Amino acid sequence: MMKFLLRLVLFASLVASASTASLAQGFTSDRQIDYLLGPGDVVRIQVFQNNDLTVEARVSESGVISYPLLGVIKIGGLSPTDAERLIARRLKEGNFLQNPQVTLNVLQFRSQQVSVLGHVRTPGRYALETTGMRLSEILSMAGGVTETGADQVVIMTRRSGQVERIEVDLVDMFASGDLSKDVVLTAGDVIYVNRAAIFYVYGQVNRPGMYTMERGMTVAQAIAKGGGLTLRGTDKGVRVHRRYGNRTVQVVEPKLDDPIRPDDLIFVRESIF
Repeated sequence: MMKFLLRLVLFASLVASASTASLAQGFTSDRQIDYLLGPGDVVRIQVFQNNDLTVEARVSESGVISYPLLGVIKIGGLSPTDAERLIARRLKEGNFLQNPQVTLNVLQFRSQQVSVLGHVRTPGRYALETTGMRLSEILSMAGGVTETGADQVVIMTRRSGQVERIEVDLVDMFASGDLSKDVVLTAGDVIYVNRAAIFYVYGQVNRPGMYTMERGMTVAQAIAKGGGLTLRGTDKGVRVHRRYGNRTVQVVEPKLDDPIRPDDLIFVRESIF
């Protein structure tokens, strides 16, 4: 149930992101204000009532573009608003225009990116379209966590020159409503969604095999996940082959309401009557 709720929230976030993306070409407002331009970004520059000065350009590795009348201009490291002011000032100082009204829109965000790996629907590199983008936004852009994905996400990031490993429990984050756990990402971060914990059930069950483990799942629930008992099966004397930290495997006979552990192998016996 919790996994369903999680995916529902991520889907809603995905829809919200898609709505925002549909406005990308008119990106004149808040989302561009604090974005810093960098290599690979594609921008469109327009000057009111001067169509000859409309240009689409890609920011070079050195952070510069070539612009009519002005030649090479360094806009890397500037926000779109600051870049607009720079170009307007240069046009005015060069006596090309008296009061230029410059608009710069980012068409492709390429310089500020994060990587999303593991059990998401569309792994890959994604642009931070503004500073302050959070983990949930990027996960929604990647299509959300798959059914085989874990509830915990690992973020590898560099903060204050040091590499840090941050773990985020998605279910806890959404269930508690504590958005402070929704980490703000920075360029270069790597997000990894591990495989969800699994268990195995075999013997006298209708669908023996490997299954994804849910939180708090009991032995009885695990057997039910495997299709329940066959006509010849019994829930008496169920055995669990359990691996411990030192790789030692022990056989235990748990109660039906005992919780299972990751990688448990559950064997359901045949009834002797």
